[in-house]
Amino acid sequence: MFPSHPPPPAALNGRRLVLRYGKTPVVHGVSLSLEPGRATALVGPNGSGKSTLLRSLARLHQVDDGTVTLGGGPDGPGGPDAPGSAPERVVSLLSAREFAREVTLFSQSRPAPQGLTVAEVVAFGRHPYRRGFSGLSAEDRAAIAYAMDATGVRDMAARAAGELSGGEMQRVWLAACLAQNTGVVLLDEPTNHLDLRYQIETLDLVRDLVQDHGIAVGIVLHDLDHAARVADTLVLMRSGRVHAAGPPADVLTAKNIGEVYDIRVEAGVDPRTGRVRIDPVGRHPVPNTPTTSPTCSDREEDPS
Repeated sequence: MFPSHPPPPAALNGRRLVLRYGKTPVVHGVSLSLEPGRATALVGPNGSGKSTLLRSLARLHQVDDGTVTLGGGPDGPGGPDAPGSAPERVVSLLSAREFAREVTLFSQSRPAPQGLTVAEVVAFGRHPYRRGFSGLSAEDRAAIAYAMDATGVRDMAARAAGELSGGEMQRVWLAACLAQNTGVVLLDEPTNHLDLRYQIETLDLVRDLVQDHGIAVGIVLHDLDHAARVADTLVLMRSGRVHAAGPPADVLTAKNIGEVYDIRVEAGVDPRTGRVRIDPVGRHPVPNTPTTSPTCSDREEDPS
């Protein structure tokens, strides 16, 4: 993430994962590989298991069957023994500190800490590198500054975190994740609560991590247009299973979306941008808009 001290390339692999809530299975034998220099987006309706799957990769949800490994490469060409790959390790055998130096998770719900400034919250991301009560090192400060600049929160560094809006706090927590400086970044609905500008800036930041720094990114999104914009690989889930996986244009077809979401859509590729565009078809047509519509300044004043 930082040109002078980039994290080593790493893959995070879940193989034949079975996940439950209590006795109820919610993910059924799913395999997923997050590869260095690629963004993998998980999409699907509520209850499809996408966030649970992401949390299991982050060691925050128990794996009932299957394995999660870090390092090496995915199953396929090159594999974990490809040149330059780190040794493959079972993540459950790593210490919390070891794991946090290689994988970070941006979760949906985090509270606004009381009594702390924005800069102090972003500094949480450096905890895996600190010893005891030691202060911030020069490298820590550089990582924090970079993360605040990348997420646009530098100008609020001295503000109290408890005074921020939900969208502002969302960006602060994202900055804390970036300050962690890991080779794998997991993001669960990072565009929630953000206005249009910061939604797009967050997606652009994900592409920066992938293209400029070779990070392996796994991201859960509800917005299919956002997923098509940011993903190299898209995984469409339904009822705890993978319904389709591959490049966005191959996965986000009208047939696949209709089967998974039970709604009729029109889907195609925008010839100008080359991106997939999805248009859900509801019960009501879009109201007709007149070709010319007077603005307030165009309307004549009521003489009465």
